[in-house]
Amino acid sequence: MRKMKRSLFFTFILSLLVILSACTSNGGDKKEGEASPSPSPSPSATDAAKEPEPKEDGLFSIKDFSNVKTNEGTALKGGTITYGLVSDTPFPGTLNPVFYSSAPDSDVMSWFDETLLTWDKSYVYTNDGAATYEVSEDGRTFTLKIRDNVNWHDGKPVTAQDLQFAHEVIGHKDYDGPRYDSNFTNIVGMVDFHEGKADKISGIEIVDDKTIKITYIESTPSLLTGGVWISPLAKHIFGNMEVAKMSASPEVRVKPIGFGPFKVDSIVPGESVIYSKNTDYWRGEPALDGVVLKVISPSTVVQQVKGGEVDLVNSFPIDQFKDNASLSNIEYLGAIDRAYTYIGFKLGTWDKEKKRVVPNDKAKMANVSLRKAMWHAVDNDQVGKKFYHGLRWNATTLIPPSHPEYHDATNLGVTYDPEAANKLLDEAGYKLNGKFRTNPDGSELVINFISMTGSEIAEPLARYYVQSWEAIGLKVNLEMVEFNAFYARVGDTGEDDPNVDIYQGAWTVGIDVDPSALYGPDALYNFPRYESEEQSRLLKAGLSKEAFDVKKRQEIYKEWQALMVNEIPVFPTLYRSIIVPVNKRILHYAIGDGTNLYPHQIAISQEKPVVAQ
Repeated sequence: MRKMKRSLFFTFILSLLVILSACTSNGGDKKEGEASPSPSPSPSATDAAKEPEPKEDGLFSIKDFSNVKTNEGTALKGGTITYGLVSDTPFPGTLNPVFYSSAPDSDVMSWFDETLLTWDKSYVYTNDGAATYEVSEDGRTFTLKIRDNVNWHDGKPVTAQDLQFAHEVIGHKDYDGPRYDSNFTNIVGMVDFHEGKADKISGIEIVDDKTIKITYIESTPSLLTGGVWISPLAKHIFGNMEVAKMSASPEVRVKPIGFGPFKVDSIVPGESVIYSKNTDYWRGEPALDGVVLKVISPSTVVQQVKGGEVDLVNSFPIDQFKDNASLSNIEYLGAIDRAYTYIGFKLGTWDKEKKRVVPNDKAKMANVSLRKAMWHAVDNDQVGKKFYHGLRWNATTLIPPSHPEYHDATNLGVTYDPEAANKLLDEAGYKLNGKFRTNPDGSELVINFISMTGSEIAEPLARYYVQSWEAIGLKVNLEMVEFNAFYARVGDTGEDDPNVDIYQGAWTVGIDVDPSALYGPDALYNFPRYESEEQSRLLKAGLSKEAFDVKKRQEIYKEWQALMVNEIPVFPTLYRSIIVPVNKRILHYAIGDGTNLYPHQIAISQEKPVVAQ
């Protein structure tokens, strides 16, 4: 799937991305904590607010939450709100959709930048955004027309040349970001441009200053749901800069520019951002005068929400919800997250020169019986109930229920069964030698496991997994790693730490169901470094002409889900909900996709936040 938030373990759209928290690409996926820098439309304001209550067993259900804030009072003119970015580490600060790879950075960008197109509840591009689009009869050429009143924050118009320039930067041989993938190589002339055989991308045509045509080699069903890159790059700012130096430049790190509802006034790197309203915003002048974003620790988020020190947060720690479900000064919004947590196995490396996966059949975790046994050994149903009170739940396949058309609810994955795990290991030759098992050749087996720091339960949860694996005779060494270092070690720079055998991550997936940007052989975010002929066949089939038939595409991705359950380069652990506390003074706010509320509409009903009684 493609590309938006990093959070407790591992996550703009890489056009819309597979943004890590992980990453994302056009309409793509992300790492845990990764979000979209587009002003993702919020749910319908006709939805009624619900008061979530636990069931008899003490568990909550995401079905009992509304994703739209109840409006209480009359909107004031102006005012400033405070937005809490919940994280135990600073945000990385790569604040441009062409270069970023983390959900926290996406959250920071979401206030000042956006994509040219928006999408509906079915994740299909609409004509309601900063640009409109048309598709040729053969489905290969997209014509985008940017609205005349869409301008950068410095007053310069957003142009077709800016969108062309973004493609040229991503396709440049010196580009150091995560976006160059199969969506880009499918553009006519892109590969020749990337390899230096052409000085322009032949498939991109400038019609006029506001109109651009992009022609693809093949028409695919993904092009309408995230496959078209729709984030321009300001050519008047970056045009004379060396591509290799762009991502580290002040124009990306400390004085970023966008065309969204607010503009950046100042940044304390990694800690806070002050925004003021963009009076020239194309949708209309924002209701608020400004927004203050600040990083807040998961350990203090409850106190800051109760005290009115923050009006909103990106996501509330689920493990803290039960004890704080009845705060008097806020309303909780909830939705099924486009995300899952998972355990990944390192099965190869990344070739930075060829930009593709290099499998290693001699990797420590190469034996599928070992991987399957480790899945059998963990009881994720109980993890969801005990750690998250039902607001995260057992995951079975790698297409989450946020995409109900394609999630295969009939596939139960690998169920909790320690006896089956022991049998698998015995049959595969992993014999017990005292407390722990050896490799089939008799050598010592020690598995190195890294997981991210975060909330108070991050380490206890990781230790639960270690204990579960020890119960079937596997010696697993756990290392807790802070967010930014974690992603570097699993490979988001293209370097794979040889001391990492398995890791606990999470992806926030993008709007398109295509999983190529996370698991394809040319995907940097394919952190397990997995490749197989059968998977390549299915990924190609999912983007074929036949796949325009939804039923056929469903069959293809049902096969892919089954393949990944059998091959297990990673196994999903938990599907996730997103819970957001919203101060009662906030009006016109919602969470989720494909709706009609936007950040410029957010308003307040009183000057100061409501404080809990």
